[in-house]
Parts: sequence; structure tokens; C-alpha cells
Amino acid sequence: PLVANEEKLVEYLKRVSADLHDTRQRLRAAEERVQEPVAVVGMACRFPGGVTSPEELWDLLGAGVDAIGDFPTDRGWDLENLYHPDPEHYGTSCVRQGGFVEADQFDAAFFGISPREALAMDPQQRLVLEIAWEALERAGIDPATLKGTRTGVYTGVSSQDYLARAPRIPEGYEGYALTGMLTSIISGRVAYTFGLEGPAVTVDTACSASLVAIHLACQALRQGECTLALSGGVTSLATPVMFTEFTRQRALSPDGRCKSFAATADGTGFSEGVGLVVLERLSDARRNGHRVLAVLRGSAINQDGASNGLTAPNDVAQERVIGQALASAQLSPGEVDAVEAHGTGTKLGDPIEAEALIATYGQDRPADRPLLLGSLKSHIGHTHAAAGVAGVIKMVTALRHAVLPANLHLDEPTPHVEWEGSGVRLLTEPTAWPELDRPRRAAVSSFGVSGTNAHVILEEAPDVDDHDESRPVEGVVPWVVSARSAEALRGQAAALAARMADAEVAPDDVGWSLVTTRSAFEHRAVAVGEDRAELLAAVEALAKGESHPDVVCSGGAAPLSGGAGPVLVFPGQGSQWVGMGAALLDASPVFGARVAECERALAPYVEWSLTDVLRGTGDASDLGRVDVVQPVLWAVMVSLAAAWAEHGVRPAAVVGHSQGEIAAAVVAGALSLEDGAKVVALRSRALRKLAGGGAMASLGVGQEKAARLLAGLGDRAAGVGVAAVNGPSSTVVSGPPEQVAAVVAACRENGDRARLIDVDYASHGPQVDEIHEELVHLLEGIRPIDTSGTETAFYSTVHGRRI
Repeated sequence: PLVANEEKLVEYLKRVSADLHDTRQRLRAAEERVQEPVAVVGMACRFPGGVTSPEELWDLLGAGVDAIGDFPTDRGWDLENLYHPDPEHYGTSCVRQGGFVEADQFDAAFFGISPREALAMDPQQRLVLEIAWEALERAGIDPATLKGTRTGVYTGVSSQDYLARAPRIPEGYEGYALTGMLTSIISGRVAYTFGLEGPAVTVDTACSASLVAIHLACQALRQGECTLALSGGVTSLATPVMFTEFTRQRALSPDGRCKSFAATADGTGFSEGVGLVVLERLSDARRNGHRVLAVLRGSAINQDGASNGLTAPNDVAQERVIGQALASAQLSPGEVDAVEAHGTGTKLGDPIEAEALIATYGQDRPADRPLLLGSLKSHIGHTHAAAGVAGVIKMVTALRHAVLPANLHLDEPTPHVEWEGSGVRLLTEPTAWPELDRPRRAAVSSFGVSGTNAHVILEEAPDVDDHDESRPVEGVVPWVVSARSAEALRGQAAALAARMADAEVAPDDVGWSLVTTRSAFEHRAVAVGEDRAELLAAVEALAKGESHPDVVCSGGAAPLSGGAGPVLVFPGQGSQWVGMGAALLDASPVFGARVAECERALAPYVEWSLTDVLRGTGDASDLGRVDVVQPVLWAVMVSLAAAWAEHGVRPAAVVGHSQGEIAAAVVAGALSLEDGAKVVALRSRALRKLAGGGAMASLGVGQEKAARLLAGLGDRAAGVGVAAVNGPSSTVVSGPPEQVAAVVAACRENGDRARLIDVDYASHGPQVDEIHEELVHLLEGIRPIDTSGTETAFYSTVHGRRI
């Protein structure tokens, strides 16, 4: 019994040990999931100074541009009576300048919104919709592919004054006004429009709203509440109420500019803006092949609590939120190189923020590596609910350029901070960001007037294996653009031309991205070229609405529901070369499988192997034989059509030249694969009997000129006739070899192009009449299939109409 009890104890301990091991593994996985970095895979924005992209924001910073300007004249503001220098004067603003963005240009039809509903929508809703679409496309994600996915939307919003001053809802807009004004709808409308099924949350913590939204999105991603997240914020000033209210609080700078941390700081300056980032767990971003722009290592939010005043900043709370963010990132203060400060330019707020940074990041740092401090607000003003995401976009771009831009309006630092020996240095000039033995890191702060604080820590994107065994694409590259209107199509082309003029990106990479990461709309165009210069010339012509030989445009645009579409053209003999299709046999499973089907269909009529001929292996038959080359060409063309179909290119119509009509008939469904194989094999076998008895030539002249040439040669061209009219200046003739050679010589003497075709029979002429009866007998059991109701139209090159 003792032995039995010991055995039971051992078994029990084994089970406990195994359970403990499993529990530890689950705990470790849970901890890793909670602490996993979040990747920034896309960004889009609109900010003052005409900024419409992160690249333009970076250019503005590099050029030291002050984006603050006069109040807009097209918003119905009573500008004449709005300004008054006395901050106590009722209903007026002590400021006449701010930062503004264009919010009146909105393509409602693009998002399926009626003009009436669009006009009732807060401009903030419109801006976020536009930027959401751009951010996803810039992340390499076709927005249409996210429908039904657990993608979250986290938007920071504070302003809610659109239609607020209207005494009642304008006639005709009832039913739209409520959803047009509610800030909760901003996130919900994005989710509704794109079909996203993750959380849709609108955050209002005033100035810190967008950074709080980013923090919440990161938490949701780590907890598995969503698999992708759009996060950021928006501010649009529909009325001047922000200026009049903060004038009463004496919080505004009289010139409308934020002089962050400067001795001349005299208040904040309000601006508009919108920015969104696309966030994804780092492991998911790598698995999905998305480009990682930067990594969010950690973040935290907290509240001032009971302090000196509802709107007064609290240095202790700021220190706490920085410490919590560092703990979240598992970093020490010395491992962060720079901070994008809240930096509103107020005499009270800036010194308090600086002291909190000195008390945290300024401690225990090497003397030669102080914390570098800057604020985007000195360039574009305080964008309020969009301020945090603006700082994130700035610092992500700075990480990628390894440069920290300088602050504006900083001739002398504020004397209310002891900067000397503080471990913190203001960015008074653009500063190179040195490479360290660890990733570069930066933090971003946002402190809301409501007392809610946020702090996030960014890290440069991890190194990726740049080793790519794929070779650059040789030959013609397509750039595809599409839009919902012809005007928008030209706009897309203009944007593409501007973006690619100086970009160091391979043209084939651009082509790949345009096809795989963009939604396809009704109006489409493709520009083709062998290099960047040719492609740019083509898209620039498209942008101007000019015709160009390298641009194919769907005129009024090809509706997705029908009308114009891809057309496959199947050539005749002469388009072959040794080794054609060999690489695709291995590279494309669909192509290889269709070739195998063609080989089985040809087997009853040929004595050679199709795959052996394509690969050129063994005792492969000679492609010079008509009874080999024509069946091989047919099989390659039919298989290529299958390969194109796999990638979504399904023809609206097909047309064939000469024996290419057999392949066209099969692809259109007018002939079965087996019947097509029988026709091409038996026809080419019969043609072999004519070998040596004829010739063909291609002339670089039109049909009428060719006819005059033949007539002028008289007996020297006896038996030669027009075999095919390939174009306005391309005609094929066929006939006896000696007479065809004479025609070629005469054509060249006239200064026109002419060449013999590599065949030794006279197709499409009287010579083939010799095999007419034989072919009728051999093919008498074959019947065409009616294609009138099919999606692919079959056009005849003989009759010039649909068959």
C-alpha cells in the first residue's frame, strides 16, 4: 500500500507540475500581450499652412514656416466687430489671427452621403472621414477590405459649435442636424461608412483628447478588442467662440502665436487641424506585411484631481503620468531622447511643464545627452483636440528623418525655469538625432484644460530584413488610378505625379501598391512606361486631361456593373519565342494547371509533349514546325488568360488575330477546351502540307496603298493578295514565295517598312483553299457554343462585330 500511495503521489506531483508549467506559459503570454508594442503603420493629416500630409508637415517644420494667419472671411464671422484689444469687452476677441484649414471641400458622393446631409454635418465629421480614408491607403490597406473586421475608431473631439448659434434648425435639414452635430457620431460615422465592427469611441478631454484616444486604442489592441485601429483627433472652429471665451480668461496671445517656452510667451494661439494614425499590434503588422513607421512602446493617462484650479496645470500629476508611461514602456527616463511638449506658450503652463520634465527626464542623464525639448505649436498653433496626434505625427516623422526640428519664436528661453544643469535643452535649431546603441525614442505630452493628462512614448521602427531576392521588374510597368468622378481621377493623377516626382521608390513598387492597396472605382485609368520619366509624363498628361499614347482611360469611366472593361487580344503566329511560359509553369500554379489541361486535350492529336516543348527539354519538337508552334501558342494564350483571371482580370471582351481566334473562342466560352485543342491541332497539321509552297510579308502601309502597290507590280506580284489588314499602316500579304519577295523589295524601294514573316506557306490566301475540304471533314462534329448571354463578348476581326 505504501508503494501504491507513493506512485499516486508522484503522478499527482507530475500533474501539478504540468499544470503549473501551463499556467506560467499562459501568464507569460498574457503579460507579453499586454506589453506588446503597437506599430504605427499609417498617418494622414490636415494642418494650418496648407499642410495636407505628414510629408508637407515635415517640409513646413524644416523651412521654419509660421502657419498662423488672419481669420477666414468665408465663415460668416462678423470680423469687423469681432476684434477688440480689451479682453473685458463683451463678445469680442483680443486676437485677429489663428491657424485654419480648408474644411468646405468635401466629396459627399464619394462617401455615399447626400448633399443635404453633408451640409448638416459638422465639418469635423467630414474631415475625419477624408483623413480616415487617406490614412488607411497610406498604410497600404484598401479601405474596402476592412468591411466586417474588428477595426476600432478612437477619435478625440472637443469643439461642438457647428449650427450651435442657429436659433433653430434650418428648414430642410431636420432629421440630419442632430447626427450632424453630435461628437459621438464622428467615430460612429467612420465605422458605419467603412463597415468597421470594432469599438467606435469619441473622446473629449479637451486639449489631450487625441492622445487619450491613442492610449485607449493601444489598450484595446493589446486586449484583443480590435485588430486594427484608427486613432487621432480633430478640431474645426465653426464659430469664434473659442477665441471670445479664452479672451475672457486672458489665455490668448495677442498675435495668435504660441511662443513655447520663450521669454516672450504671452498666451496660446488656437488653430484647427485633424490627424489620424493607423495602429496595429507589432506582431500583426509584421505578419500582414505592413510598413512600420514607428512603435508606441508605452502610454499613460491620469487626472490632476484637486489642484490650484479647474483649468490650472498640475506639475505633480504631470510627473506621475510621465512615470506611469515609462513604467508601461519598461524604460528609464534616460532611455528617451526627446519630448514633444504640450507647450501652449502660456506664462503659467510652460514653466510648470518644464519643471515636471526636469524632475523626471532631466534626472541622471549624461551631460552630453540632455533631453531635447520642442513643440509643434510654435509653428501651427494649438490645434486643441488634434494637438496630441499632431505631436505624434511630427515625432514619428522626426524619428524617420533622424532630425529634430527647431522651435519658432524662441529667441530667449523663459527665465521662470532654471535651464542650466537641468538635463533638458530647448531645440533652438534643427538638431541631428545621433545613432545610438539602442533605438531612438521620443515622448509626446498632452494636458487637457479639463485636467486629464496623457503621455506616450515612441520608438523608431525596428530594423527589417531588407534582403530581397526578387529582381526589379523589367519592361513596361503600369500605374493604375481610379476615382468616383473624372475630375477626381485627374486629381489622383496630379497627386501621384507630385508625390513621385522626387520619391526614391521603384516604379514597379508603386505599381504594385496602386493595384493591391487601393479601392477600384468607376472612373479608371492606367499609365504605362518603362521608367520613372515615362510614367511621370503619362500621369502628368492624365492630370491635365490631355491625351497621351501611354495612357488608357475609361472615358466616362468603366462602371463596375458593366460597360467597358478589360479586353484580351490573342495574337497569331509569329508571337512565339523559345522558352515562352517556361518560368510561369513553376511560378503560377494556375498557369501550370491550365497548361496540363491543354496538354491532355491535345494528346489525342499530337505526338509530342506540350510541357517538353515549353521547357525545351528532351527530344522536344521544333517550334519552327507549324503543327507544333500553333498548338503551343494556343495553349500558352489560354493558360495566360487563366492566370490573369486569378488576379481579378476577367475580360469583358476577347478578340483574336488569325489562329489567335481559336484561343479567344475558348476563353469566351464559344468553344470547349477539348474542341479548341482539336481545331488548332488538326488545322495546323493540315497547314503543314502547304509548307514550302508560299510566303507572307508584313508591309508598313495601309490597305489602299498595298493594293496600289500590288496592281503596279503586275505579273511580278501574280498570286499575291492582301491576307490581313492589321491597322491603318499595317497590311499583311501572302502568295508564292518569289512574288512575295518582289513585293517586299518594291515596298522598301518606296521607303516603306516591309519584312518577310517567318512562315513557308501562304495563310489567309488562295493557297489554303487546298485544305478546305479536308478541314470541313475533320471538324464536322464541332459545334460552337452560344455566347450571347455570357459576360465575355467574342468579337470577330473579320466582320468587326460581336459573334
